[in-house]
Amino acid sequence: MKTFFISVLLLCVVGCSATEFKNSNQNAQTADVFIVRLPSELDFAGERVPLEFPDVREALEREMSVTMYMHSRSLQTFRAMSRYFPVIEPILKKYGVPDDFKYLAMAESGLNPNAISSAKAAGLWQFMVSAAKDFNIETGDNIDMRYHVEQATEAAAKYLLAAYKRYGSWTMAAASYNLGLAGVSRRASAQGVSEYYDLYLPEETMRYVYRILSMKIIGSNLEQYGFVLRGSDFLKPFENYTEVKVSDQNINWNTFAANNGTNYKILRLLNPWIRSYEYANKSGKTYTVHVPNADFRIKGY
Repeated sequence: MKTFFISVLLLCVVGCSATEFKNSNQNAQTADVFIVRLPSELDFAGERVPLEFPDVREALEREMSVTMYMHSRSLQTFRAMSRYFPVIEPILKKYGVPDDFKYLAMAESGLNPNAISSAKAAGLWQFMVSAAKDFNIETGDNIDMRYHVEQATEAAAKYLLAAYKRYGSWTMAAASYNLGLAGVSRRASAQGVSEYYDLYLPEETMRYVYRILSMKIIGSNLEQYGFVLRGSDFLKPFENYTEVKVSDQNINWNTFAANNGTNYKILRLLNPWIRSYEYANKSGKTYTVHVPNADFRIKGY
């Protein structure tokens, strides 16, 4: 009998605990996780995305989920739009490259001008050394213009324009930015197709354009997809600086910074293409350096 009462008491305790746990879960605040609904119509650079095809729809849903739920990286990328889009957009326009390609830079580097991949692609547009040389971008351990936002954007625009002239398709041009002109052309010829959405490609390239599209969809409608950013949350553009020409040999950037009323840290912030403390500059090449003004601040803070 004693054993019976103990058993009943234990069941009551367990039952009460389970009820309390269930109730506490019901009151807990949790984030919803869901498969996003895609827009009814979508285009990239004016070219329609065929969302009626299951492979296209599912590939885009996958990249949308990755972008939405990789919160910390995506959040930093979206915050940087206000800093780098004003630089990128007029350069793309200058070359007649559609504005949507600014989202390619987002997919490539997260809009981080100091980004470098495991394959050693560098900068906002992730140029390899070999590709940089094709566009006369200086690279090296001391000076590396792949990290120069304006110069790298100019080179990317030139590449994309040439790729479009080759394929007659901006979507194919975007794919070639990841796989290369030869890689895309060879596979298109072997498969007898000319449209990106018809091509079977290596997995990274198969996902590439959809990653760009996910950046466009979410970046254009942040709150709709769960990214609540106030105006003050966006990174402010670097504005309060002066351009200083330097062509000296044996440049010491610490000394240069001190002579211009700043420090090496801020100099590198405004000029990420400076990659070391010193530069021999044997050819006497002239560089334009952004030097902060005496009251350098980011407006709005």
